[in-house]
Amino acid sequence: MENPNIISIIIDDEIEGARLDKALSFSLPETSRTYLQKLIEMGIVSVNGDPCCSKKYPVKKDDLLVVNLPEPEALNVLPENLNLHIVYEDSDLLVVDKPKGMVVHPAPGNLTGTLVNGILHHCKDQLSTINGIIRPGIVHRIDKDTTGLLMVAKNDMSHHSLAGQLAAHTINRGYKAIVYNNFTEDQGRIDEPIGRDPANRLRQKVTDLNSKKAITNYKVLERLGKYTLIEARLETGRTHQIRVHMAYKGHPLLGDYVYGPKKNQFSVDGQLLHAYLLGFIHPRTGEYMEFESPLPEEFQKVLSKLKNQ
Repeated sequence: MENPNIISIIIDDEIEGARLDKALSFSLPETSRTYLQKLIEMGIVSVNGDPCCSKKYPVKKDDLLVVNLPEPEALNVLPENLNLHIVYEDSDLLVVDKPKGMVVHPAPGNLTGTLVNGILHHCKDQLSTINGIIRPGIVHRIDKDTTGLLMVAKNDMSHHSLAGQLAAHTINRGYKAIVYNNFTEDQGRIDEPIGRDPANRLRQKVTDLNSKKAITNYKVLERLGKYTLIEARLETGRTHQIRVHMAYKGHPLLGDYVYGPKKNQFSVDGQLLHAYLLGFIHPRTGEYMEFESPLPEEFQKVLSKLKNQ
């Protein structure tokens, strides 16, 4: 049986020469660099079978890195005043505009500064309990470096309703992204199953093995030379879905060093993917509500540079 605490990584030519801690962070983007450095210092990261305690070790092509993660400790999640950007709030739910770099819920290596820490401070004890103390109120999530709109449930009734809408694929979720390469078509639909990549348990891939149905609809908004601005609409909500589907089509997201090039001309660190549209039926009133979020500053700057080239 696969041990979920053991992670194996094979170095490719794009990462070759990077420091060990940076190479690990490329493959484990949801884990803080500080935590990875601690694991290296503890001697539980091996290179080609031998423990390596130097975070500055320059990795070589085809090096095999193995991380034996310690058993997770009980997490004490504390409220923090993070000045969240709250787009909407009532007694049942709130809609938050998440910034880049913020993890949605705590995990080993990311115990503070998460969205959950922030909503615990803002909402006090008014959060649904369905997902326990680590993810109170969290109905769905977006990746650490993805920006944009998220729903948070303040009570269990609201949580059940919103989660049911997600399961029924009736929530309207729109994303904007800058991807590599041009499309021959103006729009399309990707209906390809997604499952865990057996070579790296924290990556996903299009596969028929132990996978789930995944559907992404996309539309070209603007062609920008070697790049394209697209809109993506989700029919399903699999982990890394847009990132995996776009890479599968030959259009990885700009800045996504997990599924695309490790370097880019704009020095963007993390995918340019923004959850700009969120629409759902209010759990109590039954009314349809829809929210939009403007593109974040980094996204706008890159877009302006591409338009001016």
